[in-house]
Amino acid sequence: MEGLLRQIDGYCERVDPSYWAEPVNALTNAAFLIAAWVMWRRIGAASLPLGRVLCGLLAAIGVGSYLFHTHAQVWAALADVIPIVGFTLVYIFAANRDFWGWRAWASALGASAYIPYTAALTPVFEALPFFAISSFYWPLPVLIFAYAILLRRRAPGTARGLAIGAGILCVSLTFRSIDEPLCAAVPLGTHFLWHVLNGVMLGWMIEVYRRHMLAGPASQG
Repeated sequence: MEGLLRQIDGYCERVDPSYWAEPVNALTNAAFLIAAWVMWRRIGAASLPLGRVLCGLLAAIGVGSYLFHTHAQVWAALADVIPIVGFTLVYIFAANRDFWGWRAWASALGASAYIPYTAALTPVFEALPFFAISSFYWPLPVLIFAYAILLRRRAPGTARGLAIGAGILCVSLTFRSIDEPLCAAVPLGTHFLWHVLNGVMLGWMIEVYRRHMLAGPASQG
């Protein structure tokens, strides 16, 4: 239990262990909630159960990240990371099943492969000076870009959407990575921009899925 209550101080804005030591980092998690609400409404009456699940996970990311940037303890870090991993795995499953037309079991197996894939690539990014601080996250835009390239003929509209999402994520990860290196020059830090851009990016990824499902691969272009 003591391990779960251990304090974490990993961001420029936090200068003490108090609840509101990171007000901007905490409050900008509203971006995830807003994006989840917007996409829930955009799905509307469409029969997209996985779209609804993704919206719920997106809202959970906002709540978990808020808890982390207020309590700043190990248990809150888990509340932050678990919904992100959940969103990623569900989206990969949805992409495998609905973008590629795989069966459910193959889609689930492909999604589970993301875990060893990330475990293999994370040390590679850890060895690179700029990428090291966000090494756990960089394998994801690489994978999204790979899907975009492979889908460019089968579903060009979806491929473009995925490439845009991966591009936004790369910019977002850049702001996450420069938070501490620029701390002396920018005392507020840049981590809050990771929240804002990620809210946009994850909402956009749900929109890409929604458009694909409503239009169908044959209509993409």
